[in-house]
Amino acid sequence: MSDRLGDVATFFDGGRLTLARQLAGLRKNGLADRIHKTPTAVAAYESGLKRPAAATVAAMALALDVSPDFFITRAHELPTATTAPHFRSLRSTSQISRDQAHAYGCMAVDVATTIERHAEFPERNLPSHPVAVDAPASDAPEEAARLLRKQWNLPAGPVGHQVRLAENHGCLVVFSPPGNASVDAYSFDTPLRPIIILNPAKDDYYRQRFDVAHELGHLVMHLDAEPGSRAVEDQAHRFAAEFLTPAEEIADQLPANADWRRLGQLKQQWNVSLQALLYRARSLKVMSDVTYRNAMTTVSNRGWRRREPGPMPLLEQPSLLPRAVELLKAETAVDELALASECQAPLSLFRTITARAPQPDRGVEPPSRN
Repeated sequence: MSDRLGDVATFFDGGRLTLARQLAGLRKNGLADRIHKTPTAVAAYESGLKRPAAATVAAMALALDVSPDFFITRAHELPTATTAPHFRSLRSTSQISRDQAHAYGCMAVDVATTIERHAEFPERNLPSHPVAVDAPASDAPEEAARLLRKQWNLPAGPVGHQVRLAENHGCLVVFSPPGNASVDAYSFDTPLRPIIILNPAKDDYYRQRFDVAHELGHLVMHLDAEPGSRAVEDQAHRFAAEFLTPAEEIADQLPANADWRRLGQLKQQWNVSLQALLYRARSLKVMSDVTYRNAMTTVSNRGWRRREPGPMPLLEQPSLLPRAVELLKAETAVDELALASECQAPLSLFRTITARAPQPDRGVEPPSRN
């Protein structure tokens, strides 16, 4: 064991330490306390100015819940974001949570890249249509949504399986770990593939579909935009609304008043929430501002903001990575242990990234759908 730790120390990569620390949600001083070193020493290990001793490698691996081999330098650098991760609110999301979420997304892309060495994935097919943040009055977000529908050859009418649609055009879609459920859905681009990370605690089919469309909007429109601003988020909302419910098709179907029966029918037809339909009716000038506000008051008073009435379909599930893992095991005998080892990922993290459904917290029952 000492020889192995010595080998890791010889080939130690400080960037892998930074990644492991961020995945664990720790600051440098937090890790320093756990391994009985100074924050300055941790910074030196991460920057490559100082190489840790074998005993320190063991302490760091134990503190960060990774194998010592995690710290060994790799032939290829971990994929980095070419766009800033788009979090819904920078003020409500701490820097440590953002670092943790970003590190997880980079690990997910790295895992996908490793699996893709053994399996063929769809080619990347996501257009770029930059939209200026300081042009809120233009219809550029709607134009970008129409461009994506056209490039993806979508027929008129409701969009089908949102997650599968994104995956079929080269996007990665994964659930974030349960420990990072405080961060809403987010996305960023990399030189390899764009990635959308979904909130594992959002057990709502309609909101999840809107989240995917919202994040596609960021990936298409906001290559250089500063994330988190109200203007950027509003543009992504408008993109999602046009992508899921094109104005030319839905405007004549929307009621001018709060006709809940009609709205319920449209909800199931278009696979969007009542609140999204009300928002759409107001933005298309079908519904007046007063009627919209009164309708939203009803939504709030009846508790529909948390859970709307009517049947709740099962969440859409990612299939690209989990299906690839299944096929590789069945046809080539390359199992998840071998794949996780190849990309130097902890097995539990590998399983979370390649899961079809959100992973529950250890010892915590998944939420009831009743």
